[in-house]
Amino acid sequence: MQRLFRRFGALAAGATPCGKPLSMAHAHALMVLLAKGELSQQQLGAELCIDKSNVARLSARMVAAGHIDQRPSETDARSRRLSLTAKGTRLAREVDAASGERFDWLLSALPPASRRQVLDSMHELVTSLDELPVVDSPKRRSR
Repeated sequence: MQRLFRRFGALAAGATPCGKPLSMAHAHALMVLLAKGELSQQQLGAELCIDKSNVARLSARMVAAGHIDQRPSETDARSRRLSLTAKGTRLAREVDAASGERFDWLLSALPPASRRQVLDSMHELVTSLDELPVVDSPKRRSR
């Protein structure tokens, strides 16, 4: 798995694997907001599996870049609502398209007879990951 992430470019500092000069969290936040629409910071953090302080810093960077609008919740003044700006929507669509192209290329490089099996296995892996605790506890790290 570690080699997969490294080869895919997940650790590249200057750009996401889709080729955009964004952090992975920024690119994924754009795609989540594009798919789901307006979310609270808490909801976005849950989708990205990042904690409250990291989602707050990410949100601040995205606001500064003009990619999202942030406003207080109408029902809870402590909560912030996030939505894509027009600029953010355009970039999110570019990131989503580039990401799709990269995954299409990756699948096309596999032998046709094994593509379905790989996709099914990836689905099972993601389902299994959904069962893991979000917080990385010291107990899990020692395994």
